[in-house]
Amino acid sequence: MKKILNSLLILSTIAFAGEYYSKLEPFKTYNVKSAVSGIVTFINEEAKSKPVDKEVIVTIDSKVDKIDLEQSKIKLKSLKDVMAIEKGILESYKKVSSKSKYDKDNQKIKILNMESSISDLETKIATLKDTIDKKTLEETGTYIYDIAVEVGDYVNPGTELYTAMDISKGKLEIYIPIDKAADIRTKSIYLNGQETKLVISKLYDVADSKHISSYKCEIIVPDPKNFSKLVKVEFK
Repeated sequence: MKKILNSLLILSTIAFAGEYYSKLEPFKTYNVKSAVSGIVTFINEEAKSKPVDKEVIVTIDSKVDKIDLEQSKIKLKSLKDVMAIEKGILESYKKVSSKSKYDKDNQKIKILNMESSISDLETKIATLKDTIDKKTLEETGTYIYDIAVEVGDYVNPGTELYTAMDISKGKLEIYIPIDKAADIRTKSIYLNGQETKLVISKLYDVADSKHISSYKCEIIVPDPKNFSKLVKVEFK
């Protein structure tokens, strides 16, 4: 019983003193998922657990897509060349009185059908380029926490590939009792007993779904030296 009373006393003292504890976490965490289907052909093992700059992290096989793209470009050029000829024929029909309206209309229909085919090919080429781009995943200015796939894995859209973090800034999340939330806005922020020039980044004015009697408060810490350590936060 004495231990319980001592624990309650400590908790009430912390609450009264306005002390809060939070782990310093990276500013953002990205769970990068595949947007396309295919076989993983490369993973950057050297990128794990370190910051990267313009490095490819995962590559998904795009060999067939690249062949299809080149063939589609050739078809598009040929089709445009043929259409130019067909348009020339139509212009010559207009100058020849012996050509009937039926002949001219048929030539127009032929050109319209070719224009539709050209439009379809251009869409296909744009889609192939987009797919190929999405099969090479590159990161700049992030920390690669983990790679979730191996070479040879077949992935579908939505398959998690790797986890990246923005470690240029840190973030502290604490939960402030609703009746104290308005008061802390005007106070200085102390971290581990040291006064800082930090300010509240976000203070939600809707009760948290888990901490139902509190508002979530976020504090951004620039250029942190390390993460995941427990930090004491005070408002004075």
